[in-house]
Amino acid sequence: MRKILFTLAFLLVLVSCGPGRGRYVQITGTAQSVGYAVKFNAAGVKMPVEAIRDSVDAILSRIDFSLSGYNRQSLLSRFNAGEVIRPNDLFIEMYGIGYQMWERSGGAVDCAAGPLFDAWGFGFKNSSFPTDDQISALLGKIGQKNLPKELPIAPDGTLDPASMGSPKLNYNAIAQGYTSDVIARFLYGIGVKDMLVDIGEIWCDGLNPSGEPWAVGVDRPSGEEFKDVWTSEGKPVGITTSGNYRKFFVRDGKKYSHTINPVTGYPVEHSLLSATVASKVSAAESDAIATWCMVVGLEKAQGIILGDPQLEGYLTYADENGDIKEWMSPGFSLRN
Repeated sequence: MRKILFTLAFLLVLVSCGPGRGRYVQITGTAQSVGYAVKFNAAGVKMPVEAIRDSVDAILSRIDFSLSGYNRQSLLSRFNAGEVIRPNDLFIEMYGIGYQMWERSGGAVDCAAGPLFDAWGFGFKNSSFPTDDQISALLGKIGQKNLPKELPIAPDGTLDPASMGSPKLNYNAIAQGYTSDVIARFLYGIGVKDMLVDIGEIWCDGLNPSGEPWAVGVDRPSGEEFKDVWTSEGKPVGITTSGNYRKFFVRDGKKYSHTINPVTGYPVEHSLLSATVASKVSAAESDAIATWCMVVGLEKAQGIILGDPQLEGYLTYADENGDIKEWMSPGFSLRN
């Protein structure tokens, strides 16, 4: 997951549906060789579907220009390179979300820990396998703790990274969920009520072409992918899965997870294999909280999910014998 550089290849498909269900449209494309889809009921929507497609295209292009760490000309890349930029609304909003999640998670989600992710090879650069001294030095210089709650934008609308200590930002923990939210916000604005926006992470609302709640396959670390299906119950919700069971590397016989704890500076070592989080608030929130769960481990993840009425969750973990076990909150709608 996590790369937000979109190719501008789109396909419009009219999806058949039962009587009275309206006219469902699917827009598909590719983001870094990973397919995505925007599905919605166009009934009662005055904007032509071609114009909707073009608007989705424009949103993805703006997000790539604003927040992609892989596009060297993006605002984020230029900011990280120390260049004075003129931040747009997306850049400013993303910074605010990142800061809020850092506060809420006690530092477990830290979008200003980019150099730490780079050092371990899970950011925008190749890994050099950092030493303990290098990690200690990084922890002293980086992190949201060293940054203001709001961006210090100058009266002329510019932002100088030097005024913030020249931080390096990385929004991989929330970027795809945020992208789904931005597109969903546009669809709501033109009158769409039934939608599923899948940009790596998902926001859905209403019903699918069959008149049923949207259904999403749940990824499982056992290799039995999509054996179980989560259903939205027809309500607005974002859903994200984060896991350690695919992204890792092995050195000297030891497995290193791609999930880095920004507080300690090291890859996590615990039994939690995956966290699927459903949030009634936003897909960006579900994205960030799934990452938070993967940083803190099973017991704390359960507490995070059970402690917030806006959240439901499904966790998989390895027991003391290495067998894969499952846990889900009471309101998580999972069926075979």
